[in-house]
Amino acid sequence: MTGTRENLTYEKFGRAVRELAQTIADDGFEPDVILSIARGGVFVSGGLAYALDCKNIHLVNVEFYTGVGTTLAMPVMLAPVPNAIDFSNKKVLIADDVADTGRTLKLVHDFCVDEVAEVRSAVIYEKSQSLVKCDYVWKRTEEWINFPWSVEQPVVRRGRCVRDV
Repeated sequence: MTGTRENLTYEKFGRAVRELAQTIADDGFEPDVILSIARGGVFVSGGLAYALDCKNIHLVNVEFYTGVGTTLAMPVMLAPVPNAIDFSNKKVLIADDVADTGRTLKLVHDFCVDEVAEVRSAVIYEKSQSLVKCDYVWKRTEEWINFPWSVEQPVVRRGRCVRDV
């Protein structure tokens, strides 16, 4: 990772999700379920769900990053964890914003792979060091990414408005 950053705007994000969805559609993959990795994957999965006309979205919360370039030792699924049986014999598309180390995607993939008919992954960005090589990638980069939903400080932190702190 260099000192420069990849800057994604909301406008560029809209284009990225639409192009990613088109790549998935052109490949002939029609997911029965989109499994969103929270938090960044929520935005991606919502856009993909509309573009791919898939109304079945599930969410899994995974904690791994604690800051820019800092992580926990291992990614951890947070409650409530979806029931893998809900994906039984379904084609599942795992959606996230970035495959950086790939450890989060691997955790989620391994969680559902034995229950599903087929599992594929889609991300806006993928980095070369990712353990998981995603099936669908909008762009490859080595930079830290400034996502439009995470570049500004929260307006509320731990139940208090930031402006009141």
